[in-house]
Amino acid sequence: MTQLNQLEIQNLRHLVGSHETAYQKLSQYAQQCHDPQIKRMFEQSAQDAQNTKQKLLSFLN
Repeated sequence: MTQLNQLEIQNLRHLVGSHETAYQKLSQYAQQCHDPQIKRMFEQSAQDAQNTKQKLLSFLN
């Protein structure tokens, strides 16, 4: 894999932070939700954000 430049690393870190924020918020929404269908939607979206964050982090390692 080619080396990432400083701007690309900075952008990746920003994206990782954004996906972590999305994960935290969606998880909190799921915990507060009473409708099972909407709760599953929030949980799946939170998991998707977490998975994407992990993929992005792999570029930084």
